[in-house]
Amino acid sequence: MVTSLNQATGARLGAACGAAFLWGTGSLVVNLLVARHGYHPQSISFWRFVLGAASLLLVFGRGMPWRRLLREGAPLLAAGAVMASYVLLWFIGIARIGAAIPTLIALCLPPVFVTAWALARGRRRASLALLAILAASLAGTVLLIVGGGAGGGARPGATLDDWIAGVAASVGSALLYAGFTLVSPAISRKWGAGTATTALTLAATAVMGLSGLVWPLQLPHEATPEAWLLYLGMVTAALALLAFSWGAARLSPTALTVATLVEPLTAVLLAAAFLGERLQPAQWLGALLLMGGIWGLGRDMEHAS
Repeated sequence: MVTSLNQATGARLGAACGAAFLWGTGSLVVNLLVARHGYHPQSISFWRFVLGAASLLLVFGRGMPWRRLLREGAPLLAAGAVMASYVLLWFIGIARIGAAIPTLIALCLPPVFVTAWALARGRRRASLALLAILAASLAGTVLLIVGGGAGGGARPGATLDDWIAGVAASVGSALLYAGFTLVSPAISRKWGAGTATTALTLAATAVMGLSGLVWPLQLPHEATPEAWLLYLGMVTAALALLAFSWGAARLSPTALTVATLVEPLTAVLLAAAFLGERLQPAQWLGALLLMGGIWGLGRDMEHAS
């Protein structure tokens, strides 16, 4: 019985870590689509959501409560707009300064923001350990941003303007993602994971489609970028999301933290190996502090529960 339970936990942890790895590869693909194929972040985000929505509809479409969604789906539409916005800002950060730093900021800062919000609202009790974790995370973010000098850790050729815009977009993505994580559990409980994920992705697709009125959307016209877009939509958006949702359902906060950290670590290592983005020693220290802060927050949450 214990062996079966351990095997089930291991399988769920493996699924969550695998999904996070796939998400980490997505930042590399976005960079390639921008740098080598001339795609804009808005178009990449749009096609990612289109293909992800199509894949999810194949799985959950027949069971979707469409009439109920029309009556009560306004919160889902708003959450989908936030989801589209934080993904778009993350992609803009990647387009400006590369894959590594935007991914670290966009993915590791949200738990810090959520914890700070809970403390401010009195929903979590402050302790010296928790405050130390938050301070270390914020110090790590500062080192990540300024520890490399002019453009340290960014893609080769990035200017100071690119650096400022890329960091600002990444922090904005982290703030929006933090807000999304605050409301998404209630949405999933009300609608179910499959319905909620599909509806959110459809809403995000609609929002990004409307953005084409401001930024003209690019149509895929070559086999290589088409293949990368399919990978983003069907693998990193649909398959990874389903795997992570299944894996995360019964994992402890600490185990879930391990899976979460796989994504930025994958992005940093792939960016160094394939894109020439080299973090400076101070930035590596900042990245370790930031990821260590996420680990500490997961441990603190488990002890508090």
